[in-house]
Amino acid sequence: MSNFLQPTDIVGFTYFATFMALVATTVFLLFERSNVNPKWQTSLTIAALVTGIAAFHYYYMKEVWVETASSPIVFRYIDWIITVPLQIVEFYFILAAVAVVSSSIFYRLLIPSIIMLLGGYFGEAGILNPTVGFIIGMIGWLIIIYEIFAGEASKINASNANESSQYAFKTVRAIVTFGWAIYPIGYFLGYFTEGDWTNTLNIVYNVADFVNKIAFSLVIYQAAKMDTK
Repeated sequence: MSNFLQPTDIVGFTYFATFMALVATTVFLLFERSNVNPKWQTSLTIAALVTGIAAFHYYYMKEVWVETASSPIVFRYIDWIITVPLQIVEFYFILAAVAVVSSSIFYRLLIPSIIMLLGGYFGEAGILNPTVGFIIGMIGWLIIIYEIFAGEASKINASNANESSQYAFKTVRAIVTFGWAIYPIGYFLGYFTEGDWTNTLNIVYNVADFVNKIAFSLVIYQAAKMDTK
């Protein structure tokens, strides 16, 4: 393999594009952090951490792809095992900005996110059967969906949140529901269908990260600006 990105390498293109977009979003959020209501600054910091950590890993992942044309599974899951729980606990900090929130909500969101990621990683790395890993990951995701639609977090949001918090909570909830659905679709294509889906799997994951991490962070920023007088 060449050490340079080739014009026909669509997978490599998505790696580089996602990397640059994540860097730009991180810089933007850090500069804007001081321009929002102080109660939203922690949420903006978390959003910047999500895009910054992801950008750091994409820096290495794009090089692995260009040089070896193989999936950088370990780097990808190291990224996700940090950034996905940060995104999930953002629900807690959105609510904490407008109400007194039990710490149990924090853990009821954090623990399923870790279960979801470990299931996916063990399945992709061959530590578990891919089907078993997929099922474990889906169970973790569905627990999260329940908590943000019908659990205590959803109830607190409905009864206590102001307009900006409602906007942030509902939009991030939609990203976790519909945007994150892209990941199991990619996993399914890569491990449960015939043929070599390496390229498709990487494109799906890269586009999903581009949309979900950046959209997630900008939603938090927009909510913070809405609540800043």
